[in-house]
Amino acid sequence: MLSPDLKNALPTTDELPCSDDTPVDNEDQNFLPNILLFLLNSIWANRMDWYFGVDMGLYHTTGVNPRVPVVPDAFLSVGVERKKGGKSRKSYAVWEENGIVPIFTMVSHTPGGEYDEKLDIYKKLGVLYYVIYNPEFWRRDQHQPFEVYKLIDGNYQLQIGEPYLMPEVGLGIGRHQAVIGGIQQEFLCWYDEQGKRYLTDAEQAQQERQRAEQLAEYLRSLGVDPNNLPDNS
Repeated sequence: MLSPDLKNALPTTDELPCSDDTPVDNEDQNFLPNILLFLLNSIWANRMDWYFGVDMGLYHTTGVNPRVPVVPDAFLSVGVERKKGGKSRKSYAVWEENGIVPIFTMVSHTPGGEYDEKLDIYKKLGVLYYVIYNPEFWRRDQHQPFEVYKLIDGNYQLQIGEPYLMPEVGLGIGRHQAVIGGIQQEFLCWYDEQGKRYLTDAEQAQQERQRAEQLAEYLRSLGVDPNNLPDNS
């Protein structure tokens, strides 16, 4: 924890820039983390003690200058307000969050120090889980397309298994192939502690339609018109 004097000397998030005016490198860097966010909004709808940031400045005091953020594609903090003071965050400053650092960060797609410089930044910050999703350049970088690192005894250690369960979070993370917006593509998704994948809203709706169609077909096989059922009210 920071001393009160040091904390008071640090800028507030209202004073810090919330954008570096750098365009997103590609559409997946925004699209993929937002799928995780939308899923989490459903999974943890009744919880108010978490925050998931997408392409947002993460300010901390473990670097050279607290005014220079690190900007992961996504991060998850647990034990903080979903809406800080009832308002949306412009950025995330650790010293304004009772010293709570994200428990999970994700970087992806664009080569730029993910395996060394950025990894070292998050290690110093104390982020427990560091995920690299690199489906485009993994062969060139001599890594796997999806890697989960866990901070153990002050160093990141590559973990095995997919989906990978993060017991401290109560969620697993892994890849899945599905049709989204009419296009077959791979995306990251959450899993429960038994390894069952959480479905998107669109998948849940499709599943419900399939159940309704199966029920209607069963009723027809019994000689019952599903469109003309008796009203028992």
